[in-house]
Amino acid sequence: MNPIVSGMGFHHIALRARSFDESVRFYEAIGCKVKIAWGSGENRAAMIDLGDGGCIELFSGGAEAATESDVRYGEWLHLAVTCDDPDAAFAAAVDAGAKVKYAPYNVDLSSDPPLPLRIAFVYGPNGEVIEFFHIRKKQ
Repeated sequence: MNPIVSGMGFHHIALRARSFDESVRFYEAIGCKVKIAWGSGENRAAMIDLGDGGCIELFSGGAEAATESDVRYGEWLHLAVTCDDPDAAFAAAVDAGAKVKYAPYNVDLSSDPPLPLRIAFVYGPNGEVIEFFHIRKKQ
């Protein structure tokens, strides 16, 4: 709970899509739902619910980046979504057309205390990087 701004929490992150329809199909194929949509043509937008109420706000009219790894200040580096099974989430995303960035793997984050993770990364239909994130049980 935030002691300064009451009720603060994650609601959505916005993304401009290269192909709006392809992007909606991709997110629906991995189990997300269109919560609300508005506009038409190159002025379309939709709130895509990830499953816990947090959303990706998808806008039409995106343009190609100079390179696949071209991330400018203020743009998201990656979106990490928590899940029970990163391997299954990764497979569903790849089946839905995502490109592999990193197949699922275990890593022990050298934090204090150490954090055992199972993670995987894919490129979504707009080149957006999506991380599937799970905290493993400590051995």
